[in-house]
Amino acid sequence: MGYLTTHVLDTAQGRPGQGIRIEVFRLEGETRTRLKEVVTNDDGRCDAPLLEGGDFATGEYELVFHAGDYLRARGIEAEEPRFLDVIPLRFGVADAGQHYHVPLLLSPYGYSTYRGS
Repeated sequence: MGYLTTHVLDTAQGRPGQGIRIEVFRLEGETRTRLKEVVTNDDGRCDAPLLEGGDFATGEYELVFHAGDYLRARGIEAEEPRFLDVIPLRFGVADAGQHYHVPLLLSPYGYSTYRGS
């Protein structure tokens, strides 16, 4: 049975991205359905998979990371509006029987992601 996980690493500070709000959406054509909202723990991870079992199916998804709130809370100076505030990551799941790990590597002026396992 497959499942979806994520974590956030603050590459500018060299630590986990603690307390970042993440929204999970399923995309079906023009329809965007909000499935869940979570907040990262002290390790920058979620306490449970974002989706698993019957909730995790083949298709398209979006994770929305509220990075600006995190950066403001950490006192990281930046001009407003911030270069990065809300970061949407859209990705496809071709085989819902696998583990999809979609992390976010974050700094105030850039981010990257990849499919891990």
